[in-house]
Amino acid sequence: MQNQKTLIVLALLGAMSVVSKPIVAQTATQNSSGAGAPSTASLDQDVKMLRADVQSSKKAITAENMNLTADEATKFWPIYDQYAAEVAKIGDSRVTLIKDYAVNYDTMTDAQANLFIQRSAAIDQRFTAARTKYVPIFEKVISAKKTALWYQIDRRLDLLINLQLAGNIPVVDTGN
Repeated sequence: MQNQKTLIVLALLGAMSVVSKPIVAQTATQNSSGAGAPSTASLDQDVKMLRADVQSSKKAITAENMNLTADEATKFWPIYDQYAAEVAKIGDSRVTLIKDYAVNYDTMTDAQANLFIQRSAAIDQRFTAARTKYVPIFEKVISAKKTALWYQIDRRLDLLINLQLAGNIPVVDTGN
């Protein structure tokens, strides 16, 4: 079990190491410096590539740790892909929130800060709700214990992604 935990951490961190600069710093640079700054299209492409890498890594980590029989795999993976597509849409909201935060970082008002809190909490709730929604769906094709294992793997990977994002997004500047 310890090897599985180590594998999960190393694989995801390796996939996420593609990010070399804080997301907010990149956006702030492109907004203020003009020439030589990354374009919005470039940032969007970087985010798209990173998300594809993360999704691929999540699926590979899940596959390696689930120990599914051939019959279970035939039933599990189409549902997993449906779940991943649903979660990707929620991820789109997270990316939009991060971009909005970056654009407003230097001029953020108290009202905007409050809205960012509300939007962030709502996105977190949507991720949790999607994962919970799929528990009974997975239990129809794999055991409850294997469903619990999927839930744990997916939740831990999401926590690692959130940790990586937190490390790349500066906290609100209160001006003090």
